[in-house]
Amino acid sequence: MFSVSRSPRLPLRRNAAVWLVVLLILPPTFAAAHLEDRIIAVVNSDLIMLSDLKREVASQQERITRQHQGDDLAHRVKIAEYMAITKMIERKLQLQEAKAKKVEVSDQEVSQALEQLKQRGAAPDPSNALNTRTVRDQLMLLKVVDREVRGNVMVGDSEMKRYYYEHRDRFALPEEYLLSQIFVQRRSPEETADALTKVRRAMDELKRGEKFEDVALQYSDAPNAVQGGRLGLVRQGELLPAIERAIAALVPGGISDIIENTDGFHIIRMDDKKPKQFRSFEQVRYEIHGLVFEQKNEDVFQSWLTGLKNKAYIEIKF
Repeated sequence: MFSVSRSPRLPLRRNAAVWLVVLLILPPTFAAAHLEDRIIAVVNSDLIMLSDLKREVASQQERITRQHQGDDLAHRVKIAEYMAITKMIERKLQLQEAKAKKVEVSDQEVSQALEQLKQRGAAPDPSNALNTRTVRDQLMLLKVVDREVRGNVMVGDSEMKRYYYEHRDRFALPEEYLLSQIFVQRRSPEETADALTKVRRAMDELKRGEKFEDVALQYSDAPNAVQGGRLGLVRQGELLPAIERAIAALVPGGISDIIENTDGFHIIRMDDKKPKQFRSFEQVRYEIHGLVFEQKNEDVFQSWLTGLKNKAYIEIKF
């Protein structure tokens, strides 16, 4: 057991809030100064060094430094450090549990992982022992979580059906529309008045009962004018927001008011509308299984991690 002065022996979940407060009131730390390496945390029999933390936050600190300055920079760096050390402690606990459960990663598995990373253009230098150890540790973490967490997650039909009915809109097919349009282009701000006059003439002819196809052919600047302005089938969410709002209440055969956007003016006719439909439970069974599994997996993982913290000796010496 470690002998540590003036540091209470508390599990991480109890002193995490105190740690955050300390971070927020301390003056700028190692972010702006070169300090000697030292122990900043004890996790059972493992140590976390200041140099470990500096490596962990290096890329994030570089990004924060580019985007912030002054007190805001110092504050954000402290928060990044707190998040990083919390993550490092949790990683240590999981690796310790993996070793306790005799989870092993072979040299061949490490080599295969390095080769896969190389194929993706992200391979670390295999001659660097630290990089190789990082890959080995990541594989070990995956294995222990698979064994201790994912392997214990079961999803039943009743859970999937409950999720389906509670999130039914998630499995709905969007409304589909058959549309036609008259589009009068505005090529510059100076042309706004002329374009508006033109589209109003088109609207007047429609109100007098002229065929939409004939008016489109005469007035529309869109390429589909020769097809009577037919846009074809579109789905809800694929149109400009202004057009979506304008056609929301239209019934088949209905014509919108004049719709303005940055490019010009539209008149839309709703030729046909297919209402929103819901996929059946059987159609989405496998999709729901994955969603519920991941949700339960996260819950079980957090419970497992909390258990590791509660039985661990964790001391932060920052």
